[in-house]
Amino acid sequence: MTDRITDLAISRRALLAGTAAMTAGVLGVPGLPQAQAARKGVLKYATLGLDTADPHRHTGSIAVQQAYVETLTSIASDGAVEPFLAESFQVSPDGKTYTFKLRQNVKFHNGDTLKSADVAANLERVKNKVKGGWLVTAIKLVSKLETPDDNTLVVTLDAPYSPFLNLLSELWILSPKSEGWDETIKTPIGTGPFTFGTWQPKVKLVAPAFPGYWRSGLPKVERVEFDLRDGVDKSLALRAGDLHIIQLDREPAETLKKVGAADILGLKDTSWFSIAFNNRKPRKPFDDIRVRQALALAVDKPAFMNFMGGEQGIVTNQIVAPGNAYFDKAWHDADPFRKPDLDKAKKLLADAGVKPADHTIEFVSWQESYAQVVVQMVRKLGFKVNHVALDDVGAQKRLGQYDWDMNVMSSGPRADIFLRYVRLMSDGPNPTLWGGIQDPELDRMINAGVQEPDQAKRKANYLTASKHIDDKAYFYVIGHSPSLIAVKKGVKGYESGFTWACHWASGGVAHTTIDS
Repeated sequence: MTDRITDLAISRRALLAGTAAMTAGVLGVPGLPQAQAARKGVLKYATLGLDTADPHRHTGSIAVQQAYVETLTSIASDGAVEPFLAESFQVSPDGKTYTFKLRQNVKFHNGDTLKSADVAANLERVKNKVKGGWLVTAIKLVSKLETPDDNTLVVTLDAPYSPFLNLLSELWILSPKSEGWDETIKTPIGTGPFTFGTWQPKVKLVAPAFPGYWRSGLPKVERVEFDLRDGVDKSLALRAGDLHIIQLDREPAETLKKVGAADILGLKDTSWFSIAFNNRKPRKPFDDIRVRQALALAVDKPAFMNFMGGEQGIVTNQIVAPGNAYFDKAWHDADPFRKPDLDKAKKLLADAGVKPADHTIEFVSWQESYAQVVVQMVRKLGFKVNHVALDDVGAQKRLGQYDWDMNVMSSGPRADIFLRYVRLMSDGPNPTLWGGIQDPELDRMINAGVQEPDQAKRKANYLTASKHIDDKAYFYVIGHSPSLIAVKKGVKGYESGFTWACHWASGGVAHTTIDS
């Protein structure tokens, strides 16, 4: 495990929505059309689940639905925005007007041709029918939609909004003829390489290949079967041949690699880990910044990240990793919590007049082994700890009651840095993991970044927001590690993406083959 500040080979020219993406998004999807080859085999895929058949209403199902629905833009392997259903895009100098040229002859799964009016209808549906989620704020800014012809869409915003192109990579385009369009979609009709076939919630989604897919030669398998079960040892299933591509933790990944059963890939973006405090209804003495700083100093960040990521673990104080356009090395180097310091922690507690033995930390986490690592670390200060480990739903419910003191949580890859910051805002979606911050000044700092077309200035605004978070001791970042994917030997053509997307403009399941 290392900081890897200079040698981390992740060239994320990403998130330069104010520069490269704003100049002339005239990039094309790599590869020329090919003659349609015979499709062979069934790809069995198990990473994240599927929580709804309505792609506009998802609450985290961001690893399955890309197989059957696509978007105007896509996030490339290096994090840059690339065209997808849009052949090109242009952004006005003031950052308010976006002009998209759609690809011609793209077919929905019902045989209809994709037109600009269809895309406009999707934007209007999200704006008028969907509540909650990180797309809502962006779409509310849309003041005008124009469709001068069937292949041109012009979107005008009320104000500059730098994450817009990145966020469109999660605005899936559906046919307005999809069943349930006016309420909740039951059978999505998209343009993807596979169709929405048979769905058994929490069990399986069978997605047959779409013979009319707009990219000749793709997809290369007959269908994808998405395993949606929880609590299954996916590594054993892969070794048995029941799964081909899986999400897994470091230890089983190392085992699979050692026995030669699979190749291990990491998502191009990282998951980040943090400790947070109850910021909505803090109890004494955990409302004292000195106590929070002491607890942060008790956490051995290098040991934690070695436990989580091994050699790929990254210790830092920032919500993005080295190599990201928004990472600031100078601030990283100045991190006062980079290494544990129990003596300093105990002095802070003494200065605050706190005797740890007199207090019990109500500590909430998911049912993850890494939580116990942090619990044991903070116990070294003398605090008693009541550790409550819950499943996802239970943890969210308990955190939302704000009757706890401390947690340790992780958050996965995102298409734009704003999707990390938005959850720290007073009205942000799912703010509980970071203690439900309510800080108008922090909101202002984040919004300044969102509204800034210039990337360098935007980075400075976001950095100011992060330093404000540290000054207030709302939470502390421990570090980053890539989420791991195992690809069974004999599976070819699959590359892990920037996010959990199973299919994007230049890679994913459509390109995958299976040796017979």
